[in-house]
Amino acid sequence: MNLYHLIIYVPVTHTDTLRTAIADAGGGKLGNYDNCSFSTRGIGRFRPLKGASPYIGSEGTIEEVEEERIEVVVEEAHLKDVLEAARKAHPYEEPAIQYWKVLAG
Repeated sequence: MNLYHLIIYVPVTHTDTLRTAIADAGGGKLGNYDNCSFSTRGIGRFRPLKGASPYIGSEGTIEEVEEERIEVVVEEAHLKDVLEAARKAHPYEEPAIQYWKVLAG
């Protein structure tokens, strides 16, 4: 079974919603456990450019937002559904999402 490591940054106001969406789509399963994730908090920074439609902030102004970094593993069979669910649950126009194949299990 191929696994992927998925990392998503989200405002702390939306962490539970995002974790639920990921789990409901099949992410965060490890053996006989589900809803498995790891989170750390930090400050996200960004500046919306011309044409952006930001959830937080305004065009041309640098914003700082308390965010959470959520990490989960996802089986390859569920990756597309998890990414789709995460994007739908995420409030940002352009969410920061990273994923890569786990090389050793």
